[in-house]
Amino acid sequence: MKRVICRCRYVWVAVLVLSVCAPVMADQFTETIALFQKSEELKPYFDSAYGYAVFPSIGKGAVGIGGAYGHGKVYQHGQVTGVATLAKISVGFQVGGQVFQEIIFFQDKRAYDEFTSGSFELDATASAVAITAGAQAQTGTGGTSAGVSTGPDTGLQSAPGYTKGMAIFVHAKGGFMAEAAIGGQKFTFEPIR
Repeated sequence: MKRVICRCRYVWVAVLVLSVCAPVMADQFTETIALFQKSEELKPYFDSAYGYAVFPSIGKGAVGIGGAYGHGKVYQHGQVTGVATLAKISVGFQVGGQVFQEIIFFQDKRAYDEFTSGSFELDATASAVAITAGAQAQTGTGGTSAGVSTGPDTGLQSAPGYTKGMAIFVHAKGGFMAEAAIGGQKFTFEPIR
């Protein structure tokens, strides 16, 4: 009888923890979307995109061999359609650790369907625009460029448009990485039933 009572306590503790954590996780998605919506340059993406994927917290670390991991939600016309997982393993000159937020806009149904096909990988040429305190930077395996904007926080000098039906934006939450390529990220998607 004591074992049953003890197990029930563990179940209630787990339910309590999950009930407290679930709203916090939901708030992370809302807060991340709100952060990206603050950029005037991103409003056209939110207004016209077929859908988008939001990752509120991606952890990335490396010393020679690196990796990144995060959980996200996928939206179609503002409604959650599924959950996604991001993973990346890389080898080469890289050192440091970083936590960042990422949003991927899908220009049309084709790009959305490609991403939500179950397993999707950004190719090595994929790049992202970093939105951080009025600074704009574009990184990728083809090189790096940066500039500074005098506009409001999270302002961009110019929006890059879509590449292969997708536009990617990141916001650093903390840390430093000597390597910031987005290409090679692998995603898995699971629809909400």
